[in-house]
Amino acid sequence: MPDIPWSTPTAPAPDAEVYVMASRFETDTLTGALRFFLKAPGIIAQIRKAPGAHGVALRARVLRRTFLTLSAWEDRDALYRFARSEPHRSSSRAAAAYMRESAFTFWTVPAGELPLTWAEAERRLAERKQGH
Repeated sequence: MPDIPWSTPTAPAPDAEVYVMASRFETDTLTGALRFFLKAPGIIAQIRKAPGAHGVALRARVLRRTFLTLSAWEDRDALYRFARSEPHRSSSRAAAAYMRESAFTFWTVPAGELPLTWAEAERRLAERKQGH
């Protein structure tokens, strides 16, 4: 399945620090993975319109039932405002019914380091899982 590549809704100031979130989701079933995948474009579109969003990408491995997200934000509050808004809020609550595992990690980077790489996101998620 194709990934949704990095896009920059609003460029940050060149000297800004941005708040980054990487997430990994694994569904219980292939049906759950298909549901997640079908909802993803709408959520990505929502991020692209969200105040304070500086970047977003999705890596979809539907047949492995695994998804990675990567996003950059003006600050933590901008990310949390998005997370509480619709349709993300309802979609994430519905997804909990078919989710096997979810992991999140957060950090800050200078704006000049955008776009971020999947290698960096996966490294940070692996460190989080190992408890570092």
